Amino acid sequence: MTTAITNGYVVPVDGDPVDGGTVLMDGGTIVAVGTDVDVPADAEIVDAAGQWVLPGFIDAHAHLGVHEDGEGWSGDDTNEMTDPNGARFRALDGIDPYEPGFDDALTGGVTSVVIKPGSGNPIGGRTVGVKTWGRTILDMTFAEDVSVKSALGENPKRVYGEKSQTPSTRLGVAATLREAFTKARNYVAQRDHAAAEGKPFDVDLTMETLAAVLDGELYWDQHTHRADDIVTAVRLAEEFGYKLVVNHGTEGHLIADFLAEHDVPVILGPLFTSRAKVELRNRSMRAAGIMARAGVKLAITTDHPVVPIHFLVYQAALAVKDGLDRETALRALTVHPAEMLGLGDRIGALKPGMDADVAVWSGDPLDVMNRAQRVFVRGRDVYAFDQSTGEGVVADRRYRE
Repeated sequence: MTTAITNGYVVPVDGDPVDGGTVLMDGGTIVAVGTDVDVPADAEIVDAAGQWVLPGFIDAHAHLGVHEDGEGWSGDDTNEMTDPNGARFRALDGIDPYEPGFDDALTGGVTSVVIKPGSGNPIGGRTVGVKTWGRTILDMTFAEDVSVKSALGENPKRVYGEKSQTPSTRLGVAATLREAFTKARNYVAQRDHAAAEGKPFDVDLTMETLAAVLDGELYWDQHTHRADDIVTAVRLAEEFGYKLVVNHGTEGHLIADFLAEHDVPVILGPLFTSRAKVELRNRSMRAAGIMARAGVKLAITTDHPVVPIHFLVYQAALAVKDGLDRETALRALTVHPAEMLGLGDRIGALKPGMDADVAVWSGDPLDVMNRAQRVFVRGRDVYAFDQSTGEGVVADRRYRE
């Protein structure tokens, strides 16, 4: 199906805005963007006059579908807290795509999310990139293996301290990570030797995941809040040579120059929270601006359901209020999260060849009075705001005879 969004104020993010522009979508892909676009006669036309057209937003750290909003224990598959090294676990295996949070995401213009295990284990498992609309997790998934979730600090300390086993201190958490990667190195050497000798070898899914991290195939998503834990994350990454992305980074602004010097990106947030634990004592809405000005590549997250996922753009707006420049704020919702997790060839900008994930806003999305009016996922019209009822309508995902 071919769709042309015309006459809008087009903000590609990774390029200059185009007033009165057109975004042409076909087969789930963006075909053309600009003012001189040849629109086929059979294309469906969406007139965006007076509105802003942007790429769908990305939440690079969420528990959508694995920690279902409002479901309690039965809908919480976030943490398999029975093994400190859960590298073999996969968020993909626990996602309920009919969780209401997926519909909520569309109301906030969020079309892609990287869903992650929780932070109860030092190593939580593999993450997955999914679209926020689809009938099954199979057709929603666009990146089956993105990264591995890991945690430093209070969460794994508390979980395993209550079990009276290692790790119950920061020393133990770091040692668990170091031992895991050392074993993975040895595993790779033994596996490669067996292959060279033509001998059978028992595959270990935990070690295979960590081997993929060491080979640079998977990013390392490090849950960490305190500045000292962030430095520990950087030390471990440099020791073993993997691609580190700091998640949360609550005290990152206290060592912004350090993060910039070591070229470590940060997925910052959630920002709409109280200081619910000691690690959040230095939480500040000014943190985003401070890190960005220091040269840190920044994304913003809701950590859904900690903060409802459709509030993603509001967090960016308040970060602008407290010093983050507007262009960086939009990039922190689009281009930056895509780039820092190796997804920049698919999502995060409006340009030919990218996934046709597009949101039409009533105006500047950083103005909290504006809203997403239409949302397209892979070129499909999946959300519209009904002015007459004041409610959003999500395309039905159920099977109909």
